[in-house]
Amino acid sequence: MQRDALLTQDELDFIQTMQHNPQLNVRDATSSLVVNGGSQIRDLLTRLVAHEQVTIQASFENQQMTFPLHLVEDEFHALHLRLGVPSIYEDGPMVRPWRLVLEEPVALENAKGQPGTLWVHEVSCKGVLLEVRNKTKPPKQFALWFSPSGYERIALRGTFEKENEQGFYAYQLSQSDTDETERLRQFILQQHRLTHPALHL
Repeated sequence: MQRDALLTQDELDFIQTMQHNPQLNVRDATSSLVVNGGSQIRDLLTRLVAHEQVTIQASFENQQMTFPLHLVEDEFHALHLRLGVPSIYEDGPMVRPWRLVLEEPVALENAKGQPGTLWVHEVSCKGVLLEVRNKTKPPKQFALWFSPSGYERIALRGTFEKENEQGFYAYQLSQSDTDETERLRQFILQQHRLTHPALHL
């Protein structure tokens, strides 16, 4: 008589699928940072990051990426430097955050997920350009949800800045929640990768 198998065939198939899933076997290249150059440089960076905001900046073509450095503690209580999600800026007469122009405008939603009259046309890590539909007056401030297709929704808080020549309204973002800020920057980074694939090889 055959002994009972520890795993069913479905369970074995699932494990093999997980092992061969390329998405799960790719390490996030932007998450860890190896500092060569001796313990003095590493110790200096660690002390600076512990007490001040430290960033690494990369410039290419007419854009800049600014990566924040964070100290993280592993399971053995050792501290490591880790790169955060970058802020992306455009060079020009003045440096400004890189703006993602949406192919289709996205309606901002209330807490229940119902779309309102404010539609996002452009978004950056610092602001949004909105269209106001149904001839309503643009609010001085808003606290709503941005739900781009295929992404987890992101809470946005904005304060009115100005109206542009096309009749759209610019709002400065003031994110109070660092998790929401990080998710917005992650979304913008993912879209930047799609827009500029040669820069993210």
